[in-house]
Amino acid sequence: MKQNIPDNKSGAAGVERTGRTMVIMAWVGGLLLLTFLFQGFLDEQHNPNRHLEMRVGEDGVRQVVLQRNRQGHYVANGLINGRVTTFLLDTGATDVAIPEDLANRLNLPRLGRAMSQTANGPVVVYRTRLDSVQLGAVGLQDVRATILPSMAADAPVLLGMSFLKHLELLQRDGRLTLRQGAWQG
Repeated sequence: MKQNIPDNKSGAAGVERTGRTMVIMAWVGGLLLLTFLFQGFLDEQHNPNRHLEMRVGEDGVRQVVLQRNRQGHYVANGLINGRVTTFLLDTGATDVAIPEDLANRLNLPRLGRAMSQTANGPVVVYRTRLDSVQLGAVGLQDVRATILPSMAADAPVLLGMSFLKHLELLQRDGRLTLRQGAWQG
């Protein structure tokens, strides 16, 4: 009499394949988790001011304190016309300088064409006005700006002197304090 004995080779191969698949999925999941965590670390190194230190004194003076990033720049999130954007403070920029892609998303008007001198030479720009610019507790209305078609779409907005000249700036120990008096806009 012949007995039907199951072939364990095919069952073992299936278990082995399942085990191998589980190990691969665990590695992929681990790599994705590490990528997510490392990206957060890199973002924090580039923009350490995601959570601004700000104060409004009893005298009405508004203040924001920024930390310098690893490259020595002051980068922070803020608002243009109520929309979130990333700023790079640039005392060498005459105006707030906005990439054309962002200007289009904000529906900014082009109020005239001009030439501007940049570190990379002369470029065509378009003049515009911003209804509001906000950096934490510090904000201004009706700020002069320029739209730069040559600026990379993902570049931060250069927060230039058309905004910064209305503030008191104090830099010490890798921190920049921006103060806006109660009398200022």
